[in-house]
Amino acid sequence: MRQSLRGLRPANRIAAASPDDATGLREASDDRGDALDIFIVDLNNFASFPTLAIGLLTASLRENGHSVSVLCPLAFDAPATQRERREWLFDHVRRRIHLTDWQPALTLRDYARRSRQRYTERPHATVLREVTNALKKKPDAILLSAYLHHQTTIREIGRRAKEHGVPVVLGGPMFNLPDVAAAWRDLPGLSAIVGAEVDLNLPEIVRALHAGEDLLQFPGVQLPDGRSSGPARPLRPLDQIPLPDFSDFPWDRYPVRIVPVMTGRGCQWDKCLFCSDVISASGRTFRTRSVENVLYEIEEQARRHETTNFLFLDLKLNSWPGMLRDIGKNIRRYVRGAEWVGTVHVDTRRDNGLSRADLQSAADGGMRRISFGLESGSQTLLDAMRKGSSVERNSQFIRDAHMAGISVRCTMFKGFPGETAQDMEATADFLDEHAPYLGRVRFNDFTLHTDTPIWQAMQDKAGEEDLPLHIREHRHARARSEYRYTVPRDRAYRRAKARALSIVYDINRKALSDAARQFDGLM
Repeated sequence: MRQSLRGLRPANRIAAASPDDATGLREASDDRGDALDIFIVDLNNFASFPTLAIGLLTASLRENGHSVSVLCPLAFDAPATQRERREWLFDHVRRRIHLTDWQPALTLRDYARRSRQRYTERPHATVLREVTNALKKKPDAILLSAYLHHQTTIREIGRRAKEHGVPVVLGGPMFNLPDVAAAWRDLPGLSAIVGAEVDLNLPEIVRALHAGEDLLQFPGVQLPDGRSSGPARPLRPLDQIPLPDFSDFPWDRYPVRIVPVMTGRGCQWDKCLFCSDVISASGRTFRTRSVENVLYEIEEQARRHETTNFLFLDLKLNSWPGMLRDIGKNIRRYVRGAEWVGTVHVDTRRDNGLSRADLQSAADGGMRRISFGLESGSQTLLDAMRKGSSVERNSQFIRDAHMAGISVRCTMFKGFPGETAQDMEATADFLDEHAPYLGRVRFNDFTLHTDTPIWQAMQDKAGEEDLPLHIREHRHARARSEYRYTVPRDRAYRRAKARALSIVYDINRKALSDAARQFDGLM
């Protein structure tokens, strides 16, 4: 296998660029007369690793001769996103308040949620200062890759870009949804919103923007006036995508050097009623890279950034079981001492790549943490969600992974339509039984995401009296709808939930194992 990797095409920029490298690129592209100066703002700003989307866009532009500068706020000491950490009593109390179902407290809870949201999503002065400094240099375009909680910051960036006469193109995973894009298109300064995988055609998009050409020639584009080019097809084949360029990120600020990798896009199961990932621009339909291409990237990124640590960002790393197996068996042939983490789906396929032997092989190959969507300890509720998993198989997976020496993390939520006190009791019982084998649990409220199957079902039945949820407001700018339960949660449900949350806190306040600790906060 190793010999076959040598024919793969790397990105042009192999290491952190020097000024001479950048000058050479500009001179080469100037000969063609179409080199542009592009400014990219990384609003995701993760505390522990560079942003994969930014690395992909940067590599694509530079391979096509454009000059790119990236604003990573972490480099200027702006607060960065820490996904999770070891918890203390304050975290437990805040979670209890956030997830309360006590009817008299709901209005106050909603007010507290909105207040915290406004505070955490306010534009950071450092980001705006650095954007303004960049605008003074008159780049040909600003590119913003954003999640939906960045709207306030993007509004201000767009306003300042408009004042300086610099066009702005906005993209992100959920902008392929028409209602979402429509809720964002009136932001000041926007030239277009792109809801497509532009890993390969972004250079053509920015050239067309600079030339004043019609951007509707590209699929997945919506203009401020509401005109749209229609949905883009999922990107294939993925092996053509260049290696991400992370040379602009402040590697000295990360506590551990960890490189993000994605082996495929989408999800093989693709049926969970609540999931918004599989309807996003990059999550539609399952597509995979070749194992050889993935291992080449890992080897090259290890060399570029002098690290042996990797974070796999796939929705489920075992959509194709062969990928998970081959990574475990081969990764240390390419990066000596490699350690890594990833997310899987514990589905009921006869071969889902998560047998006891598979997990032991992954652990032997450097896997240190594994995450999966447990969602609930009730089989009735898992079936209602169309989760494609079973309580028994989830239990076996947790025990097998723990025995292999892999730290197990799971995600869960309460409040799926139809959930009963008995379902919540089953969840609390499951957590109690498996607490010794779980390293972290992320327990959330059910979110009704725009255009998911469960959202569509609620829309189709709007006005019917027996609906479990009453939709109060559609917030398409956030791709979600606010709701209330039509039947208030009774004391038995609240008591079971309180027990579940207490167990979650007991799990999350434990220290991770020594082998997994360097990956705490990643997933």
